[in-house]
Amino acid sequence: MVLSSPQTDGLVVMTPSFRARPLLPLLESAVLSRVSVMGLLPRRGVKTEVPAPQPSPQGGVEVLGCSYPWDDHTNVTAKILSKVGRNLHNQAHHPLWLLKERVKAHFYRTYTGRRRNPIFSVFDNLSPVVSVEQNFDSLLIPPDHPSRETGDSYYLNRTHMLRAHTSAHQRDLVRSGLDAFLLAGDVYRRDEIDASHYPVFHQMEGVRLLSETQLFSGSERAGPMSLFEKGGQRTPQKQETHSLHAVRLVETDLKQCLTSLVTHLFGEDLEIRWVECYFPFTHPSFEMEVRFQGDWLEVLGCGVMEQQLLNSAGAEHKMGWAFGLGLERLAMVLYGIPDIRLFWSEDERFLKQFLLPHIDQAVTFQPLSKYPALLNDISFWLPSGAYSENDFYDLVRSIGGDLVEKVSLVDLFIHPKTKKASHCYRIAYRHMERTLSQEEVRVVHRAIERAVEQELGVQGSMFPYALSHAPTPQRVPLIQRLCRMTQLQRFRTARAMRVI
Repeated sequence: MVLSSPQTDGLVVMTPSFRARPLLPLLESAVLSRVSVMGLLPRRGVKTEVPAPQPSPQGGVEVLGCSYPWDDHTNVTAKILSKVGRNLHNQAHHPLWLLKERVKAHFYRTYTGRRRNPIFSVFDNLSPVVSVEQNFDSLLIPPDHPSRETGDSYYLNRTHMLRAHTSAHQRDLVRSGLDAFLLAGDVYRRDEIDASHYPVFHQMEGVRLLSETQLFSGSERAGPMSLFEKGGQRTPQKQETHSLHAVRLVETDLKQCLTSLVTHLFGEDLEIRWVECYFPFTHPSFEMEVRFQGDWLEVLGCGVMEQQLLNSAGAEHKMGWAFGLGLERLAMVLYGIPDIRLFWSEDERFLKQFLLPHIDQAVTFQPLSKYPALLNDISFWLPSGAYSENDFYDLVRSIGGDLVEKVSLVDLFIHPKTKKASHCYRIAYRHMERTLSQEEVRVVHRAIERAVEQELGVQGSMFPYALSHAPTPQRVPLIQRLCRMTQLQRFRTARAMRVI
C-alpha cells in the first residue's frame, strides 16, 4: 500500500510487520543519479555481485584445477562455478547426504548376491565436467533437442560442459562391465527461479541390467522366451527389438524397486502415481509423482533403457532399466524443507537439525524464522534480437545470489504501433537467516537493472524513464500512480503526460 507521510514529505512503503521507510529519496537517487553500480555501497553486509566478465579468447575457464578454452558457447557464470566442488551430497549429516545414504542402504539390503554381498556399486565423486558427447550423444539425445541450447545448459565451451544429469556417465559405467550401479552427483541447468528450482541440484542415478536367465528365472510362462524379437515394431509399449513379455517384466521389476524405495523412505501412507512420459534414452518411460502439500510433485524419472545405448556400451545381450531422482525434491518432502536455497545454508541452526545418531531417524525441519519477503519490479523493452528468459534469470542470480527467492513474469505489453514487447518481472527478495531492509534490497535491485541493460541489450524500464523525464512537480503524483499500475497502464499514463 502506498501512503503519504508528513515526516518525510514524500512517499513511503507500508507492508505488514514492516516499519515505514521513505521511498522517494531512494527512487530519485536510483533513477536520476549517474553513480556506478560499484559506487553503491550495500548495508548490513549484503554483497552485490556484478556478472563476471567473459574470459578472453586467450584465457580459459578454470574448473577443478583444469582449464577449458573459451569460445562462443561459454556461458557458465562465476556464481555457478563457485558451487562446483561443494558436493553437498558428500557432506556428513547434510540432509542430501542423509537421503543418499538411506537410498544406498536400501539397495544394499534389497539386492544381494549369493554370498549376501551387495550387487550395486556406488559412485558419488565423479567430476561434473563432462563432454558434450557424454551428456547428449551417448544418451541418444537428438541434435535439435531443446536441452542442448545454451539457454538450457551450462557450457564451458563447445566440447565440454557441466553435466545436466548424472546419466552422462551411464554409458561409460556400463561399458566398464557393471550390471548394477548407483551414481550420485551435482548437476547444472539454467532454470526458472522459485522455491523448488535452483541452477545446481543433486541427482541419484540407478541402472540395472538383466540377462535372459535373470529376467525369466521366475516366470511361469510355458515355452521358449526371449529378450528380443526380429522384425518387431516400436509401439508405445515397447521398442522394436524387445519382446513385449520381456518389456513387461523389466517394467514391473523397475516399478517394484522404486515403489519399495519410496515406501521405505516415506512410509506406507505416501500417495504415489505413475505418469507416462518421454525421455530420449528410455522407452517406455515414466515419472513418479508423490503428493506433497496438496499438490503432485514429480520426484523421479525412469524407464526401460534404449537398446541402442546398451549396444553401444557392449551390453547387447541384456536389457536394463534406469532411473534418476532429484535428491532435493525428495528431501523437501521427506524433511519438510520449504525452500531449495536452504540446502546451501551454512547456518548451524539448519545443519544441526540433521545431526542424527542414525540415518533412518525421523526428523522434520524446524524453520529458523519466518522472515518476510520484499517485492521489487523491473520492466524493460525486449531487444530486437534474440532474448532468453533464462539469460535474465542467470543475471539475477549472479547479482542477487541466494537473496532472490522467486522471479515471476507479471506483465507483458506489446506496443500497438511499434509492436515492441515489454516484460515486467516481480523479484521476491528474502534472506534465509534475517530480515532484509528495503534500502539494501534497492542496492541489489538497482545493480540488476543496470546489468540487464548492459548485458542483455534491453531498453531500460519505463518506470525510471518516466520519472527521470517528468517535471519536478509531477514526480510524486506520477510515482503514486505508477506504483499501482500494470505495465500497460504505466505506458499509457507516461505517454499521456508527454513523458515518453
